[in-house]
Amino acid sequence: MNPNRSNTRIMLVDNGSKRAEATLALRRLSRRLSEHLGTAVHPVSLAHSSKVAPEALNGEPADLLEPFLTRQADAGAEHFLAVPLFFGPSRALSSLIPETVERVNATGRQIQVDVAESLCPLPEGEPRLAAILDRQIRQTIAGFATPRPKAPTVVLVDHGSPIPEVTAVRHWLAGRLESLSEGRYQVIEAAMERRPGPEYAFNGPLLEEALQQLETEQEGAPVVVAMQFIGPGRHAGQGGDVDRICREAASRNQRLEIAMTRLVGEDDALIEILADRTRRKLDSELQS
Repeated sequence: MNPNRSNTRIMLVDNGSKRAEATLALRRLSRRLSEHLGTAVHPVSLAHSSKVAPEALNGEPADLLEPFLTRQADAGAEHFLAVPLFFGPSRALSSLIPETVERVNATGRQIQVDVAESLCPLPEGEPRLAAILDRQIRQTIAGFATPRPKAPTVVLVDHGSPIPEVTAVRHWLAGRLESLSEGRYQVIEAAMERRPGPEYAFNGPLLEEALQQLETEQEGAPVVVAMQFIGPGRHAGQGGDVDRICREAASRNQRLEIAMTRLVGEDDALIEILADRTRRKLDSELQS
């Protein structure tokens, strides 16, 4: 790491979760990114994680953004870089972080927080992210008991968003996966949750709806639910919402074989993407 960057506090930032496994996963990613960059990377959540009991986190409470910035500012830090664990331009990045900085500075402190690019900035996208998903899809397909006469259907599922630009990331990834599939699978999309009303129809079908449709259409072809999620929590991982939805669909139709991919954060290639986002932003700050 360039010594001129040593005064910048690097934060790996997620949305946060009330489940301990989410914070523990964030810490693991932060350690791996720190090792890759050769400098400290702080795991910081935007919300929720402070509700996790410290004893569930090896005795160390989770860091939330505002208290972390305040504590670091009191120790003399002025410049910070947030490296987001977000696929697209979430309002958490465009609104919540700037609002938090304003509150900290309103107390007389003077800090600056720059935000690196999201994981899949459009229109150029991130081919390496699609490659992670494709690799995990192929690994999941290889785990099915016996070959099938029909190619599996892959349901690329994300959390769902009220922001079209965030859903556009899923569309981009689905299109890229179609080109990577080489006919070994077909891709459809779904959202885990969606706000009611026609103005949010851009999210596409809910995962439950997509699986119900496949229950009637699939004849001997397995279904792979490709997880466009970084880490475990209330929605992703064992016992999460997506897992529950898949188990309920499989119980309704025992001929429907469903398997979920691993999470994106479990693939080592994500670290290189995060490292590139960090370096690019630090380099742009040095040149400005």
